[in-house]
Amino acid sequence: MTEATDIKELKRRMDGAISAFKHDIASLRTGRASANILDPVTVEAYGSRLPLNQVANITVPEARMLSVSVWDKSMVSATERAIRESNLGLNPIVDGQNLRIPLPELNEERRKSLVKVAHDYAEKSKVAIRHVRRDGMDGLKKAEKDGVISQDESRAQSDRVQKMTDEMISEIDRLLADKEKEIMQV
Repeated sequence: MTEATDIKELKRRMDGAISAFKHDIASLRTGRASANILDPVTVEAYGSRLPLNQVANITVPEARMLSVSVWDKSMVSATERAIRESNLGLNPIVDGQNLRIPLPELNEERRKSLVKVAHDYAEKSKVAIRHVRRDGMDGLKKAEKDGVISQDESRAQSDRVQKMTDEMISEIDRLLADKEKEIMQV
């Protein structure tokens, strides 16, 4: 395994942490309706728990309304129950095989708690990136100790890994600041 491949692998793993962070903050509710709000909801269906998007179609007909079209009539009440019990503060209205979900206005306290959740997601992602950096640095130390690379090469690669880590963490900080601004916007 060459060092260039190793650096690419570290970058791929760090990019994965950023992608996971983007997915996590996309599910946080802001002032606008988004189908991603319902991503964490799972429905008890056919003897197992399935993500909501596997039993229904989710659309956004208005800025403060979600519409969930359940494919199987027998799943409507289970879907409604799953949304109510999801701790998202949503109350679906059953309309045949459709559920209409009005999104209430976010109050100041709820906005602040969403920002805290976003900060938690950011911290988890930063920790994941630091773990990748640690793995990379340990690999470089081992390669240097085994005589695979020189001390100068090890130092140069270490600097590249650290620079890449700093860039990834600043990217998470930028994404977090954007999301925080979006959440706090009234």
